[in-house]
Amino acid sequence: MTAATSGVMDKVRYSYRYSYSICKAMPRRTRSSSPSPSRGPSPSPGPSPSALAAFRRAGGTLRASEAIRAGIHPRTLYLLRDAGRVECISRGVYRLAGSRASGDPDLVAVSLRIPRGVICLTSALAIHGLTTHIPHSVDVALPPGGWTPVIRQPPTRMYRFSPASMSEGVEEHVVDGTRIRVFSAAKSVADSFKFRNKIGLDIALEALRAYLSRRRRDLVALARYAEVDRVDSVMRPYIDGMLA
Repeated sequence: MTAATSGVMDKVRYSYRYSYSICKAMPRRTRSSSPSPSRGPSPSPGPSPSALAAFRRAGGTLRASEAIRAGIHPRTLYLLRDAGRVECISRGVYRLAGSRASGDPDLVAVSLRIPRGVICLTSALAIHGLTTHIPHSVDVALPPGGWTPVIRQPPTRMYRFSPASMSEGVEEHVVDGTRIRVFSAAKSVADSFKFRNKIGLDIALEALRAYLSRRRRDLVALARYAEVDRVDSVMRPYIDGMLA
């Protein structure tokens, strides 16, 4: 290597060391974590008074789909739940927190979950005051075929009724502001004999005895529903014996 070449290389090394020392001494730029003064944090939206009013108009209980049709956004519904303003009493069924239920909230929840079902058997007998048995689940009649809903809360028992039996003796009752479908007293007595092997003959006999003791009993309707359920030959001896 010549003297001239050696001098050039020394200048290059000096220039590199100088540039490196300058870069190392300069402070590193970091992104500021403070928010921009023109953009403050957005406030968390609170429960909408109009959403609570929609619940009150519906009697305090709504299905999620009904709440959405009433103009309640799903996010608002979840905010109400998280804020403790509404409570989930069954999957997809919400009720105003703190509202006093004068009736049976389980009947309301199941009726909202299964709009095409009809409250039947022991649950219907309890509504009409025809049994001393305390139902531990909600009995619901469904038409034959089709999908069977899965309800874990409240406990629910489902029974398949024939099309003719599903269309006979259906009444509408209002429980806590919600319309529920229930079989009539006479129809429920006949149904209890139809499903006596599942709910127990003792419950069916108790219901028949209580119905026949009423002043406003309807023996014609009772006989008609017995024929629809094809249990007229089963019920006739008991009816004759109790009326004798």
